[in-house]
Amino acid sequence: MSTRESVQIPDDRDFDNFRTECNSDEGWNQTYNKSGIVVSIQILEVERALHKIKCRMECRDVAAETLYDVLHDIEYRKKWDTNVIETFDIGKLTVNSDVGYYAWKCPKPLKNRDVITLRSWLPMGADFIIMNYSVKHPKYPPRKDMVRAVSIQTGYLIQGKGVKSCSITYLAQVDPKGSLPKWVVNKSSQFLAPKAMKKMYKACLKYPDWKQKHNPHFKPWLFPEQSTLPTVALSDLSIQHADSLENIDESSLSETKDDRGEGSDEDSVN
Repeated sequence: MSTRESVQIPDDRDFDNFRTECNSDEGWNQTYNKSGIVVSIQILEVERALHKIKCRMECRDVAAETLYDVLHDIEYRKKWDTNVIETFDIGKLTVNSDVGYYAWKCPKPLKNRDVITLRSWLPMGADFIIMNYSVKHPKYPPRKDMVRAVSIQTGYLIQGKGVKSCSITYLAQVDPKGSLPKWVVNKSSQFLAPKAMKKMYKACLKYPDWKQKHNPHFKPWLFPEQSTLPTVALSDLSIQHADSLENIDESSLSETKDDRGEGSDEDSVN
């Protein structure tokens, strides 16, 4: 995916390759293994702290279909994802691909990041894949108050394990632009990623009740005819190359002690 020079919608081979990488342990260094959550990293560029991260979680009492819905439901994400600053869909490309915007809080004192991504999804029997990569859209240039990051490839593999059980693997290679301090890799792999996975799991447990009260039959990711998004032409999009964006050097910044305010694990979802 990262070698593409033009914007293309992923095909079956891309989905298969993503699933293979999610399931492979070769070349990964485990940094966390506790309470059914395993986190591993691959360091790509030591100087810039550029890395891939992979998180795997076993989800008891959560059906694969529920987890798939939670990851798609943008209104619900605004309720449970306390790292989100702003997120919205820009437009649809096909019945199983769209373009969207996502901005998130970074650990203090780093600047916050945002991305524009082309996202695709595919049910594969008892499994589901959602994955994305960065694109440029003429109406959404980089903002002054954010650092535009680049998703080289990010996604989720959900694997069904019976009626009410599944596992999820989150795999991300994101260029955050600029040079990050080394503590960011440790913090993201040993604290932030496990915390985010736990939060997602709790959100899944609460989703069926929440959805019953909030447009219960509206699931355009399952029923594309429900989508009200405008159509985006592939020709309007271009690949977001990391080297075309501003680099910022945050490598000398020290971790602050008051940044555990990414939201408590007991955030209410009503």
